Amino acid sequence: MTKLRKELTLYGLTMVAIGSCIGSGIFLTPSQIAGHLPSPWLILLIWGIGGIVTLTGALTFAELGTMFPKAGGVYVYLKEAYGDMFGYLYGWAYLLVICSGAIAALSIAFAYYLGFIIPLGNTGIKVVAVSAIIVVTIINILRVKAGEVFSNIFTGLKLIGIAAVICIGFFMGKPGLLRVQTGEAVSSDSLLVAFGLALIGVLWSYGGWQHASFVAGEAKNAQRTVPRAMIVGALVVIGSESLAAEAVSSVVPFGGILIAVIIAVSVIGTAGIYTLSSPRIYYAMADDGIFFKKFLKNWPGFILDSGLLSML
Repeated sequence: MTKLRKELTLYGLTMVAIGSCIGSGIFLTPSQIAGHLPSPWLILLIWGIGGIVTLTGALTFAELGTMFPKAGGVYVYLKEAYGDMFGYLYGWAYLLVICSGAIAALSIAFAYYLGFIIPLGNTGIKVVAVSAIIVVTIINILRVKAGEVFSNIFTGLKLIGIAAVICIGFFMGKPGLLRVQTGEAVSSDSLLVAFGLALIGVLWSYGGWQHASFVAGEAKNAQRTVPRAMIVGALVVIGSESLAAEAVSSVVPFGGILIAVIIAVSVIGTAGIYTLSSPRIYYAMADDGIFFKKFLKNWPGFILDSGLLSML
């Protein structure tokens, strides 16, 4: 059986938590959310509610991470709470649908936004997307430290890009430069529905911090570092929902390209983190005897299989 190396630091885990949240959603959903709600104040309120829900989840997972500092994260928590069957179903759903589909979608998004900078065409986008999956898979096959370095670099670049957008808004923006296009006024019943629809986009944008729990088995001093990483990651992401590509484009001539670069870097970084974290679920399942035992002897096979499945 291959033993997991405890190489992940608090900084690395925090970058996993942040990087798995900041994909493309945070850049794309604000305008959709604004379209559901009739007031800028309601838009701010729904982001605040989503932030509270996210922080509550992070605090809950922090406690669970302290109780069960093992590889597998959500799988382990479901198994311990409800039994092997629920963990088994979650693990297989994650392998066949949830994560494989997410990695594929992120890679396509990376190629699509790269196409704004380098003309690719339909065939080129497919080739770049598949190549991206192969690259992040190879990086994560090497060892967990390589995946951590990849996560640190690309999450750092995301945060630099976000800081650049914020600085442009503060120092180059003007009042009234960009008006928020809100939805039309609605009745109280319809407003409740609109809140629900808007909250879906908010929670999607905030989601992903739980990936830090998947790699708990490879964290140094996991009982302390995993909870801290998830809480810090959630707090950082909660403060970054105000990106506006159109505002940047209207202030600087290269704004559209800048946003395309930031999104491309963001989504490929998230794809790499998903490729790093998700195979730890299948490892934990195999260790518990509800997945193929032979994979325990060939640990990189988990990551390779996950990457190949994303290309199907």
